[in-house]
Amino acid sequence: MLDVKESRDIYQSEFQQLKEAENTPSWLLPRRQAAIDRFLALGFPTTRDEEWKYTNVAPIAKTAFEQAGTVETRVTNEDIGDYLLDATFCRLVFVNGRYSAELSSAAALPDGVKVCSLADAMQTEQTLVETHLAKYADYENQAFTALNTAFMQDGTFVFVPRGVIVRTPIHLLFVSSANGRAIISHPRNLIVCEANSQVSVIESYAGLDSGKYFTNTVTEFVAGENAVIDHYKVEQESDDAYHVTTRQIYQERDSNVSSHTVTYSGGLIRNDVNTVLDGEGCNCMLNGLYVLRGSQHADHHLRVDHAKPHCNSWEYYKGILSDQSRGVFTGRIIVREDAQKTDAKQSNMNLLLSPDALVDTKPQLEILADDVKCTHGATIGQIDEDAIFYLRSRGIREEAARSLLTYAFAGESLGQVRIEPLRERLLDLLSTRLPHGQSLRFGRPFEYDDDFSKIVRSADKRRET
Repeated sequence: MLDVKESRDIYQSEFQQLKEAENTPSWLLPRRQAAIDRFLALGFPTTRDEEWKYTNVAPIAKTAFEQAGTVETRVTNEDIGDYLLDATFCRLVFVNGRYSAELSSAAALPDGVKVCSLADAMQTEQTLVETHLAKYADYENQAFTALNTAFMQDGTFVFVPRGVIVRTPIHLLFVSSANGRAIISHPRNLIVCEANSQVSVIESYAGLDSGKYFTNTVTEFVAGENAVIDHYKVEQESDDAYHVTTRQIYQERDSNVSSHTVTYSGGLIRNDVNTVLDGEGCNCMLNGLYVLRGSQHADHHLRVDHAKPHCNSWEYYKGILSDQSRGVFTGRIIVREDAQKTDAKQSNMNLLLSPDALVDTKPQLEILADDVKCTHGATIGQIDEDAIFYLRSRGIREEAARSLLTYAFAGESLGQVRIEPLRERLLDLLSTRLPHGQSLRFGRPFEYDDDFSKIVRSADKRRET
């Protein structure tokens, strides 16, 4: 295990090696240097920082990770088969943070649409990338964002020109294969939609083997005037893996962005989702579901900044926790002084399936305007025993009744997923995450208790006579 100084020294040394070995575009060098300088000044956050009060990243800070690019690995189509969706989707696959052309699959896209690796875009689309990259995600105050900005080498670049509608979903699949080694990767994604354009993006992260690898990712979205972005992030990391992400969304006038996060697995997970509504008439929906078990820890931090008037935002996050897992939710809505006629709603609901599961939830409103409608709320509880009794009285076994109610609780969030193959996949995966959940999706919808069945049949017979 490393101490704090050793950890910083390693990252500083690796950054110097990166500068010397890589042909970094001249315009990017100052941003990289500023980011590493800022990371070294900030250091890793601790539980003394209010924003990290309930999430201890000391295991990350004290591990000597190898940069993923130095580790040789071989991944085949068979290895990623469980994580693929519809074959007609445009698919980009990244292995340990690096683009894999042989695993990716192109699709027919409208003229002018650009979907490629960020490494290629830095060379072929320099003007577009230079205009937007690292301009929205804050590395001045966020250590992990600064670390990603300093070390980013590859990821995805998506550009949709003015007035173009992309009807084919774009699937970005990031897989990690650590082979038992402690590796770190820094995927960086940039999605730019110009005025009156539309696109759907699926961002998936998966671990192909066990190991304490670390994925530190940043995704920046730019939604131009009247643009529509439908985004989904699915987390299926290995049970011992670390996953930290920053999602920065910038919206212009009348744009509409929905971003959904589904967390199924991973050891320590932190999701920061930041949205700036910087034009009148914007709509933003942040929807999330985390299903945790074992000793998993998932922390979701949301920040919605209403900078202009007549904007709407909705935040709906649900958690299901069992065993000794822990969930953290912090939702902050900021309404600026000039952002009159704001309508903002925030809700965090948590279902505890074990007496040892724990949730810390902290919804917040910071309102500087006086003509607004803002609400927020949070709940933490167990399954309603009256509902269990109702199902039991119909002859459903107790375990199946609990799974049925839990499945319905989560299904409401997954019902917001508009892409049908993805929604079906997520529902199927949900059934594998719940105790006795398989019967909810395959075969019989639930199991009857033999004793209850006998009682019901006997009562029916008496009524008939």
